[in-house]
Amino acid sequence: MKAATVRELKKELQQRSPADLVELCLHLSKIKKENKELMTYLLKEADEEEGYIISVKRSIENQFAEINTKSFYFIKKSVRKILRAVKKYIRYSKKKETEVELLLYFCLQLRDMSPSINRSKILKNLYLRELSAIEKKLGSLHEDLQYD
Repeated sequence: MKAATVRELKKELQQRSPADLVELCLHLSKIKKENKELMTYLLKEADEEEGYIISVKRSIENQFAEINTKSFYFIKKSVRKILRAVKKYIRYSKKKETEVELLLYFCLQLRDMSPSINRSKILKNLYLRELSAIEKKLGSLHEDLQYD
């Protein structure tokens, strides 16, 4: 089955009744957890971005606290899993300010983690790669936000 283009989907959705749209949205939310999370963000948390950022930061803290620190192999896998989740939350928001703030918080948590990431070349490179991505994104923000 070939997926329709966004334009075709938009045209089709505009022809549907509100009841059909609700039914389609509910069906989407039942298929995949990520769809349900996105709908939750759009319906409940998009208006209160600060609250969303705080809840994501708490989630990041909890995930870092649960990391198995017995070997760098497990640390690396857990850190990559956390980073994937952070990038998913960033995709929901689509706001550059939120993206920079969450990535900075992730990097701070990674830097302050015990054992030190300096003992693992892979973790240190991941940290440096995310910092360079943050610096690039800072250039696209408003001047006042860049200073903060």
